[in-house]
Amino acid sequence: MAAKKYYVVWKGRKTGIFTSWAECEEQTKGFQGASFKSFPTLQEAEQAFKNGKAVRSPVTNSRTKKTVTSVNETVEINENSLSVDAACSGNPGMMEYQGVSTKTGQLIFHFGPILGTNNIGEFLAIVHALSLLKKKGLNTDIYSDSVTAISWVRNKKANTSLVRNAKTEQVWDMLERAEKWLRENQYSNKVIKWDTNKHGEIKADFGRK
Repeated sequence: MAAKKYYVVWKGRKTGIFTSWAECEEQTKGFQGASFKSFPTLQEAEQAFKNGKAVRSPVTNSRTKKTVTSVNETVEINENSLSVDAACSGNPGMMEYQGVSTKTGQLIFHFGPILGTNNIGEFLAIVHALSLLKKKGLNTDIYSDSVTAISWVRNKKANTSLVRNAKTEQVWDMLERAEKWLRENQYSNKVIKWDTNKHGEIKADFGRK
């Protein structure tokens, strides 16, 4: 069982202490200049919120000499990678997603818009990138700023509540094909959480905040 964490949001849609990453992400994702950090105990979180600033506690990996922080953060960006993101007007609404070169911002792929949700778009973008890289025989890292989509990929299942009907049939068909691809294929590409707080918006961001 994973250890409980407490999330302090100093700057976001709402500030305070939250008890789940989903609540923290809701307040900070897409919020310009968002400031937040996780803590292992409520006492530490309360003290940090009272102090009014994020204090990082880096740990050095003795083999690579690189500084790393928590599981949801990454300090050094691998620029030879793909970054993916989605945008959705409404929830559900017209959704699209894209993948770009993290180093240059060059567009690698784009799909949409179709009726869907942002989480679905983020999920499909990761699977699209994995499939594309596998076809090319590339072990390229993939960055996504969505914890939800990364967990869906890890579980090989899109846990969406989107109603299936005539209007959403196209995106549901895509979801089923994406889940099937994940079940039937192995890959060694790393899917990494983009640290928006440290690095700003992900390179694949649509810029519609």
